[in-house]
Amino acid sequence: MVATFGGGCFWCTEVIFQQLAGVAHVRPGYMGGNRAHPTYEQVCSGATGHVEVVQIDYDEQTVAYEALLAVFFKTHDPTTPNRQGNDVGTQYRSAIFYHDEEQRMAAEAFISQLSAHEVYDEPIVTEVVPAQPFYEAEDYHHDYFNNNPQNPYCAAVIAPKLQKFLKSRGG
Repeated sequence: MVATFGGGCFWCTEVIFQQLAGVAHVRPGYMGGNRAHPTYEQVCSGATGHVEVVQIDYDEQTVAYEALLAVFFKTHDPTTPNRQGNDVGTQYRSAIFYHDEEQRMAAEAFISQLSAHEVYDEPIVTEVVPAQPFYEAEDYHHDYFNNNPQNPYCAAVIAPKLQKFLKSRGG
């Protein structure tokens, strides 16, 4: 099965989903914009309308889509439009790109539950929209954190986020 999420910088989200049993591949890329085959620079300009996403190939017998949704919502702020921390722009908006009707219904139900239980102080702004063409990011973005742990952004932003996630699941 395939799931696609936009939860801020794809360097951050890629490494989180790589930790999950049942996830076979996590690919960073772009979705939801108006330009075919955009480059990273074009997406960062905000002119293409794309979101930085991760596309996840997973075994639904090992990890349920709802478990992926739980990780998605636990590891980013779904209440900030066009922003995750210091990363600002439409490419960082919170989005779930569903691949079938079951994913759409699961995502909407998950958001409804979070809202009903007032998990967040502000309203959830996550878009739930049909999957569009996925444009894989340039090679240097793949496995970025694991290949560049000493990069200042990785050390200051991604490493603490990863450690918090691992600690929350006892890993």
